[in-house]
Amino acid sequence: MSQLEALSITRPGRTADVVMRVLATASGALVVAAIALIALFLLVQAIPSLQANQANFLTSGEFSTSDPADLRFGIKDLLIVTVLSSVVALVLAVPVAMGIAIFLTNYAPRRISRPLSSVIDLLAAVPSIVFGLWGIFILAPVLEPFAVWLNATLGWFPLFATGNVSITGGGTIFTASIVLAIMILPIITTVARESYRQTPRSTIEAAQSLGATRWEVIRMTVIPFGRSGTIAGAMLGLGRALGETVAVLLILRASPLPAAFTVFDGGYTFASKIASAAAEFSSPLPTGAYIAAGFVLFALTFIVNVIARAVAGSKLG
Repeated sequence: MSQLEALSITRPGRTADVVMRVLATASGALVVAAIALIALFLLVQAIPSLQANQANFLTSGEFSTSDPADLRFGIKDLLIVTVLSSVVALVLAVPVAMGIAIFLTNYAPRRISRPLSSVIDLLAAVPSIVFGLWGIFILAPVLEPFAVWLNATLGWFPLFATGNVSITGGGTIFTASIVLAIMILPIITTVARESYRQTPRSTIEAAQSLGATRWEVIRMTVIPFGRSGTIAGAMLGLGRALGETVAVLLILRASPLPAAFTVFDGGYTFASKIASAAAEFSSPLPTGAYIAAGFVLFALTFIVNVIARAVAGSKLG
């Protein structure tokens, strides 16, 4: 075969490679540009309100935007409620998700694991408003006796002390966290399950040949190998919990008092506060106050997802 014929055969393949590389690069750049433009838009819209703010944006718990000439807003209470509800949800969801993933990949027969996996994945398709209504009208009354007992027994510990809302009403961070845990369960379970399935068969068989029991095999090979996937799934679930709006808005009760570091408190998260004040978005300065809060939430969620991607690409497992 002559050199000309060889070039005529390989050139179309090379052209396709170049086109594919350009399209892939453009797609990635488009996503990065969109994220940068969103951040820039939020920052530009928030600066005038931050300059007119009469309170400390980082340390004040006041959020009064009714008078554009006297703006007083801060993110302290919003940050406490957002982080506390999300972290508690993560603490509740991760062990359950790991247990489900281990059961599906190591214990359940295929005829059970497949439909059960589908059912768990379908939890992600349930609308947030359904979770919120179920949480406040169904789950909250069921949790009330346990919440009262928990407060009476462990009330000496700040996390379980009495908050600024009534425990018996159920509209607390405690209820919201359990609902958030259920909502992020499919994300963590799916990532952990796929990580555990990638455990090399030779490693499992080596542990079995040494006389390890099934649980010892899981503890020594499956869980360590899937550690990075589990952590990445947990971080993705945390990002999902931080941005949840409707369900949290329906469950949590607004509290005029400063937020406390207790699961039996109420108040607003970043997302629910912004959603609850949509009627105030007619004036630039009050709108900018909520955009400033949204920028903090955007940055917080972005950082969490960056950490998740970094962990997913690491060799912790």
